[in-house]
Amino acid sequence: MKNPTIILVLSSVLTLSAYAAVDGAAIWDSQCAKCHGADGAGDTKMGKKLKITNLTDAAVQAKFTDDAIVTSIKEGVTNEKGKKKMVPIEGLSEEEMQAMIPHVRGLVK
Repeated sequence: MKNPTIILVLSSVLTLSAYAAVDGAAIWDSQCAKCHGADGAGDTKMGKKLKITNLTDAAVQAKFTDDAIVTSIKEGVTNEKGKKKMVPIEGLSEEEMQAMIPHVRGLVK
């Protein structure tokens, strides 16, 4: 007879592993790179037009929190005049947004 506690623990681990398997880099490539660039420097036509922050700069990244990354994804970003600079990314789950944090942090050179 199988131990129900072991089965419950294993199924919980597998469920958590599925969340951990969310690929922040794939989301970046499909949703963010068109403006921010593959490397995060913002050196794209749209990035230059919008004066996108260079996310490869450690000093820039030190100025914002992980929560700010998620808020930017959920709510978008406005410039100092209140004009929308980045639209929110629609349809991402909380796990997908959380998976973006280590990817964004990993852009620093």
